[in-house]
Amino acid sequence: MPADAVHQARPALRWGRTPPVGFAGLAIRTGDAWEDGAVRELRVPIRVRPGASHPRVGGAYNGPRGRALVVAVAAPAVDGRATEAALRALAEALGVPRRAVTLVAGAASRDKLVAVAGPGEGTAERLAALLGPG
Repeated sequence: MPADAVHQARPALRWGRTPPVGFAGLAIRTGDAWEDGAVRELRVPIRVRPGASHPRVGGAYNGPRGRALVVAVAAPAVDGRATEAALRALAEALGVPRRAVTLVAGAASRDKLVAVAGPGEGTAERLAALLGPG
């Protein structure tokens, strides 16, 4: 991936509009924009917390890939079950189909990078709300 493909979220991204408030500091990759200026995919760093007693999506963690969204799941970290549960939970929280969320990096790590293909209009706002202020 070229060095200029990863940006810090800021108004200079190819959103066609200013990113929502609270999006600053989240490392995302926008990919190439469609002709109409729509974003093809978002790459979002997440921090998976397997074996949680209360599964949830929300909060921020300063990890090796920058500010990451915390995804707590009940599944154990065995044979990729926690990863699959985290991808399902993230898709549900962002309001996108599960097939739109894919693992890019971090299969055996708690710190992962996921791609959300074809994010809709409200996806960025939901992501910002899940991350909280900061």
